[in-house]
Amino acid sequence: MMDTVQRCWIRFGYVLGALLLWLAPGMDAAASAAAVTGIVRDTQGVAQMGAMVEVLAPGSASVGTAYTDMVGRYRIANLTPGMYQVRATAALFVPATRGNVRLSAGMRATVNLTLNMLSDPEAWLPAQRRKPDEPSDDWTWTLRSAANRPILRMMGDGEVVLVSSGAGEAAAHAPIEARASMMIGDGGFGGGGIHGVIALDRARSDGSDLAMRADVATAGTAYGRAPATELDAGYERRGMLAGGSRLVMSYASHPEMMSAGGAGGETMGMQMMRMASAEKMQLGDAVDVEAGGTVYMIHTAGTALKAQPFVSVTVHPGEVWAVRYRLATSRDMQGFDDLDSIAAELPVAAECGARLCMESGSHQEIALSRRAGGGLLQAAVYHDAIGRSSIAGTGAMSAAELAGGGGSSGVVVDTATGSFRSLAAGTTTNGVSVTLSEPLTSSLWAALEFASGAALETGSESGTAGLQATSAEAATVAMKGRVPRTGTELRAAYRWQPRHLVTAVGPYEAFSDQAFLSFYLRQAVSWGDRLPAGLEATIDVTNLLAEGYQPFLSADGRTLFLAQTPRTIQGGLSFTF
Repeated sequence: MMDTVQRCWIRFGYVLGALLLWLAPGMDAAASAAAVTGIVRDTQGVAQMGAMVEVLAPGSASVGTAYTDMVGRYRIANLTPGMYQVRATAALFVPATRGNVRLSAGMRATVNLTLNMLSDPEAWLPAQRRKPDEPSDDWTWTLRSAANRPILRMMGDGEVVLVSSGAGEAAAHAPIEARASMMIGDGGFGGGGIHGVIALDRARSDGSDLAMRADVATAGTAYGRAPATELDAGYERRGMLAGGSRLVMSYASHPEMMSAGGAGGETMGMQMMRMASAEKMQLGDAVDVEAGGTVYMIHTAGTALKAQPFVSVTVHPGEVWAVRYRLATSRDMQGFDDLDSIAAELPVAAECGARLCMESGSHQEIALSRRAGGGLLQAAVYHDAIGRSSIAGTGAMSAAELAGGGGSSGVVVDTATGSFRSLAAGTTTNGVSVTLSEPLTSSLWAALEFASGAALETGSESGTAGLQATSAEAATVAMKGRVPRTGTELRAAYRWQPRHLVTAVGPYEAFSDQAFLSFYLRQAVSWGDRLPAGLEATIDVTNLLAEGYQPFLSADGRTLFLAQTPRTIQGGLSFTF
């Protein structure tokens, strides 16, 4: 009996051993197989259910496919070690791709992807208005820098819009991002001297974002006043309906500013407080709504309080078409994305008779856009009703000339840079604009813009009181992005309009503040181990050739100059840590 049991166990051992030998190759292959997992979200951080994720071998051959679940997660297993691409696609979204994903035996790689809306016109425009803090630090909201505005925010590997864990997730996991920069030169009105800037950003796990910025400038003037100071703080949080909200508070003190006093004398210094807010939401896949505004309180020779609201509604009748209505009362704040930068541009406020006045106006626009290949074609009609126009100029201005207003309704002089802003008569006009943008490479875009409307030109009288409105056209060619194989970030534009004009044609358009030849360069600086990582050099130039200047004789017989945009030149270094 005992022998029989032993023989049975011996036979079972033989069978089990043979079975293990037969399964061993398969078990070894399973142990060496790799897998890719991750989460697919949109640019607002909302998880996308039902997105298709593919793992592509060299030659674009698909070796694995999966669909995201209710929380946007996916998993593709049983992959052979090697080099792959991971691509996510979904209806109404631009495909997002992560390249150069190297899988080793048994590796579990995490690749998170962000999808951009296919029908969003702003996702295809290569340039926007110049941000007030770009000459200082070019610093924007970390929460949105991964895949949204500005559209050509570059990743570390030079990818455009296509976001993965390589860049976007690194920012999400970093509790605090800090950036310090120093700029020197003539930055124009309120931007002269040496600027030291510190910017901090903290992204929270719930998707909210807190940003702070401090700018202290020192500039030599004949009055020996205290340094100019700017402080900004902003907060962003996600909202319902795939939307969000932003709130920015700003304070600025510029003792170098000089304006006419109420008693016919002169007043030194300008203080400004600003509260800007914006909301946006998506009503399904068909309608996007943005609304908000800015409230300014300014004190110089007097005190002024002004509210400047905006609203924008975009309808997407298809995957490639979009129709937008926009109402704006400020050139600096026309949409939600204008708060990508929390820094505030110094407004113009001067005495108008017995009270303090500010630049004012409204812009209404209906635009039709169509995605064409890799770019965008947009046509718009607009109506501008500008109550007071801000005129930019440069030249020495005496106290007598300042008190007399130079024949204008109000003048503010920056004694540190020798530039001034003057409030003159407004204009009412209808116009059209056409913009075409196309990618030159995967990281460099070009745009053409044409606009017609009205602007102010110099008349027969001296001073800004002699300015009069005339019909005119303007054209712009621009590039923006990263130059391949150099790591250089570039924004360059040449905007032409008749030189006898002193205000911009289409002042609410994207390139209206970049008269004639202007460019912005940002280059990473490295020298082996001798310099720290994160060091960058920046140069910012506006109206390099000083075109468009119109001289006129002021009331005291001194020559002043008006320009569509005065020339400014700044350069400096920044360090991210």
